[in-house]
Amino acid sequence: MLVSTLYAQPSSLAIGALATVAAAVVSAWIADLPELYVAAFVLGLIAAARVTAALGMSPDSESSSTASLELVYEIGAFSYALALGCTAAFTIIVNTNTEVEVLMVANAVGYGIGVSARNAGRLTIAIGQLTFTCLPIALAAFWTGKPGFIALGVTILLLIPAMISIAGNIFKVLRDSIASAETSKKLAEKMQVLARTDVVTGLANRAGLNHAMVETMMGVDDDSHLALIWIDLDRFKEVNDLLGHPVGDRVLSEVAKRLSAVSPDGGTVARFGGDEFIVFCPIVDRKDSERLASEIHAEIMRPFRIDGERLEVRASLGVALLPENGTDADTLMQSADLALYHAKVGGRAQTCFYDGSMSRDLVRRREIEDELRAALQRDELSIFFQPIVNLETGRIKTFEALVRWFHPEKGELRPDEFIPVAEETGVIVTLGNWITAQAARIAASWPEDVTIAVNLSPLQIRAPGAALGIKNALREAGLDPRRLELEVTESLFIEDNHATAAFIEELSEIGVRFALDDFGTGYSSLGYINKFPFSKIKVDRSFVSGEQVGKKSEAIIRAVAEMGTTLGMDIVAEGLETIEQVQSVKDAGCNLGQGYYFSRAVPDYLAAMLLTQERDQESRQATG
Repeated sequence: MLVSTLYAQPSSLAIGALATVAAAVVSAWIADLPELYVAAFVLGLIAAARVTAALGMSPDSESSSTASLELVYEIGAFSYALALGCTAAFTIIVNTNTEVEVLMVANAVGYGIGVSARNAGRLTIAIGQLTFTCLPIALAAFWTGKPGFIALGVTILLLIPAMISIAGNIFKVLRDSIASAETSKKLAEKMQVLARTDVVTGLANRAGLNHAMVETMMGVDDDSHLALIWIDLDRFKEVNDLLGHPVGDRVLSEVAKRLSAVSPDGGTVARFGGDEFIVFCPIVDRKDSERLASEIHAEIMRPFRIDGERLEVRASLGVALLPENGTDADTLMQSADLALYHAKVGGRAQTCFYDGSMSRDLVRRREIEDELRAALQRDELSIFFQPIVNLETGRIKTFEALVRWFHPEKGELRPDEFIPVAEETGVIVTLGNWITAQAARIAASWPEDVTIAVNLSPLQIRAPGAALGIKNALREAGLDPRRLELEVTESLFIEDNHATAAFIEELSEIGVRFALDDFGTGYSSLGYINKFPFSKIKVDRSFVSGEQVGKKSEAIIRAVAEMGTTLGMDIVAEGLETIEQVQSVKDAGCNLGQGYYFSRAVPDYLAAMLLTQERDQESRQATG
């Protein structure tokens, strides 16, 4: 960089050379000395060579080394300074007229002073030019023996160290400034690298990924094919919770190494955040992306060995391709994110490629979300009730509250259409509280021996103030807490959440009962039954009317029923549609049944009618 200052502003070099050459030509014309004409020619030739070199040799060119740049400039600078100093000294020695001597000496000394400041970036060159220019003049002045010239020689000799000191100070300032700038540049580059790098894995972070994507997308052409593979480690939170975050970080680092190993050259591997990674890379075609996704999946699923512990990590992958699924970074990210969402919803541990229907589904979900919020405000939702019957007496023991949505334009919307959307968006908390409040209000008008069952979403239970919301619904409805049953699924207990245990404990204390719904479809852990105060187990309908119904399913129902009887719990068989199924589950030990055989879900007035008819029939039998 210091050498490059020599080649900065070649125009100043040309102006200085032009001035001194012109002075030499004028001096030769005034003195009419052939030697001065020769000197003017030599100065002009050297000046032309120097200007040409300055224009032709660029410090930015890779072919020009620093040493060659300095050497070429040094030869030209020293040659010109010596030629100019000797020319001025010659005018003193040959005793030309005064105006010629003043013209040449003033130009030479001025040139020496000016160029020593200009070239202070290379101190040796600055000192050399000053010395070669001024020393011949001082020597010539002493040689004449005249007092005036001797004084001039002394002045020039004193000028040389003074200018060397000034040039040295300029050099020091330049050197320190450049060093400071270099340090700042390196620090800035280091900070930029740190800002774009994930500290745990060493991969690019979100900022680094965005930068790499922008750089890559700017260079793509119409024939380019790129893949964005979004990877989410399934249930990684359990690794952190069970083994600690240090082990979790080592797993993330190992995943990063495996992804880097299988990713193609020219790609970017990034940790997007948490347990999510992204691979953004060039591909040949869709088949190539399928192969790559398969390799990534296989690499991640290979068992880990950390501190002697064998860990297995599964992952869900969402893949989007350029240009098929988007031509810009944002669209590609959205497409891959949607594909990942479908991979997780579809059961996790799988790969999904984006297609247009996913965007249509997203639009549909957003419509449902907006309309569901409005439906809650406009009272478009209704509560229906399906009876749960005592298989021995045939009496209705409980009604299960089920929400129904009758859209004014689209007609009835199935619960499996809007309940998942409500859970994804958090609307389920508001919806669940509304269902509980409505069901409790209606149940308060029924006979006291009939209870009401309400399904609760895990999100609703984990929401702040969940137990208080249930208590308020009971108080406002005037319903005895012992007549309320809250049905929960096993998915609630997958994460050992303190809030869940506190919720169940708080409501159990006031008499609210809990039922374990869809038993047999999840982990079916007996630990849940032992830990929490369940009074009822509902055997999933797949064991009653599913495709796999047979001796094995009957044996499972019988085992669950025997366990329930021993623990004093009710066992409900769901999905009963025929008398044969009713008799089968009754023989297996179930004491309660629910299904179309008894009744579909009905509005509140029909539920009240069913209870009235049942009580009237019992009265007639008693009096008859």
